[in-house]
Amino acid sequence: MNSKKHPADLSYFRLLLTDFLRESHPQLLNDEKFIAARNQAAIDIYEDVIKNGGSPLEAAHWANETLFVGLHFSKHDTLKNILWNEFSKEVPEANAPLWAIRLLPECEAVFAKYPLSDDFACSPEYELLYTELTGTILICLENGI
Repeated sequence: MNSKKHPADLSYFRLLLTDFLRESHPQLLNDEKFIAARNQAAIDIYEDVIKNGGSPLEAAHWANETLFVGLHFSKHDTLKNILWNEFSKEVPEANAPLWAIRLLPECEAVFAKYPLSDDFACSPEYELLYTELTGTILICLENGI
């Protein structure tokens, strides 16, 4: 790591990741080791690309790839979308993020049946997951969870 960099430059990736986690992976917000490791990896990639003659735009691209790998598919976002699309009468849109956090433990067994990956939402299995989660959420809401 280049110690001549301004501290604000070094925290850019951390802030970017934290903002993303807050929105799409709130269960990871308190995982300081994860955040620090991803931040450092992004900084290292950025610096390596620049040292090897890459442009700042190219360096930012590769740093972001490193920062967000494995995070493109979000259980939290999937649950929010189901709540918005299928249960908008039962759960107001503004409350969906909190409900998604509450429902995640109840839905983990469903998620565990599928090979989740960054591009899973584009797979044919996504519709099966969506349908199964919709049923699980319906049962949870009917049972007062």
